[in-house]
Amino acid sequence: MKRFLAPFLSILVFALALPAQAQLLPNAGASAPSNTLDRIVAVVNEDVILQSELDNAVRSVQQQYASQPGQLPPLNVLQQQVLDRLILMKLQLQKADDRGIHVSDTQVDQAVAQVAQQNKMTPDQLRTEVERTGQDFASFRQQLADQLTVQQLHQNVVHDSVSVTDSEIDNLLASPSYKAGEVHLAHIQISIPSGADAAAIQAAAAKAEQAEAAIKGGMDFHAAAIRYSDAPDALDGGDLGWRRMDEIPPAFADTVANMKPGDVSPALRGPTGFHILKLIGQRAPAKQIVTEYHARQILIKPSELVTPAQAQQKAQELYDQIVNKHADFAKLAKENSNDDTTANAGGDMGWFAQQAWGAAIAQQLGQLKVNEVSQPFQTDAGWDILQLVGTRQSDVTTQMERDQARQAIGNRKAEQAYEDFLRQLRANAYVRVLVPALRDSSNTPADAGSAS
Repeated sequence: MKRFLAPFLSILVFALALPAQAQLLPNAGASAPSNTLDRIVAVVNEDVILQSELDNAVRSVQQQYASQPGQLPPLNVLQQQVLDRLILMKLQLQKADDRGIHVSDTQVDQAVAQVAQQNKMTPDQLRTEVERTGQDFASFRQQLADQLTVQQLHQNVVHDSVSVTDSEIDNLLASPSYKAGEVHLAHIQISIPSGADAAAIQAAAAKAEQAEAAIKGGMDFHAAAIRYSDAPDALDGGDLGWRRMDEIPPAFADTVANMKPGDVSPALRGPTGFHILKLIGQRAPAKQIVTEYHARQILIKPSELVTPAQAQQKAQELYDQIVNKHADFAKLAKENSNDDTTANAGGDMGWFAQQAWGAAIAQQLGQLKVNEVSQPFQTDAGWDILQLVGTRQSDVTTQMERDQARQAIGNRKAEQAYEDFLRQLRANAYVRVLVPALRDSSNTPADAGSAS
């Protein structure tokens, strides 16, 4: 089922904790074997995780790596990793519920349709394929609903806590440490728990050293990430994908800038723990040349006094005056257009990128010749008549550099904000692992009876 869920995740691209968790969930709804005695393996606040949930999630990971079983860590370590991610998912869903975040059936239907489309299937064919693998389709829908819920939680958390000023953009672009271009990275993260003491920090450092030694000894980085990393993307081999250099935390940017594809960094101490980075690839920035359009419009909006049909009829009448009677477009726009931003300028929309005014106008621009007037067409705002005045090629490298810098700063702040949120969420939660063999350094012993 990974092939169904992965394309969907590539569409969502949301919470840092989500991609690895999503890899765990495809078979989570399958029923446990009838000869297995189910039991509670962990208590997560007022919720529980059952042995059957853990077994199914572990089995899902094993199926994903069926052709490369050597990539997986020993079973007990894999179970600990999977359990930790199930716990984190439970905590996020609980917090979303506390904040009143819920998704509708319509949103889930749309998600199902997206997954089906990405796999070149109809929704009915997707259902058949899901059920063919032995999974209940209702459980599959619930997994998508959970991921949409966590996406909304992520947006809710970072919305009010992340802002980017022009001064921050100026400072980034002027900084001697600013690096252009993109890099494809993978990482291994050894987290330090919130409020960790010296012993916990030393244990994390020792684990990072073990990971370093394993890689130097010939272990594939992908396999080492699965075995040693406790980042949410560990079971994806720690792959971070392509990122602009200005998106990389400043603490690591200089190290990455001096690496060549294939290089692996030493363990780097960051604010949340130790990180080992691998540079998979890099590419230089390119000059950004785009086609800009100069156009003018007449927009007729429906209203309480004008029905949609009347708006269409008026637009058609204005079109006929322009084309057949050679009426002045600008004069008619001033007298009739309902677009407040362009009417007083004779409908002049200025120079803009093709998609700037929406998909409907963009489509018309792609079909018009210079000075040609479009037939009336419908947009979200009403009925539009468009005249293409001219086109030009513009170098928008500087503006795009600023836009990318703004996005990079925002993404970096959002990542940090949500990572801090997850650490605090885990630190304040009551998490009790009841099976001794499933406890690791981040799980509370069953007899402690306190939050992990």
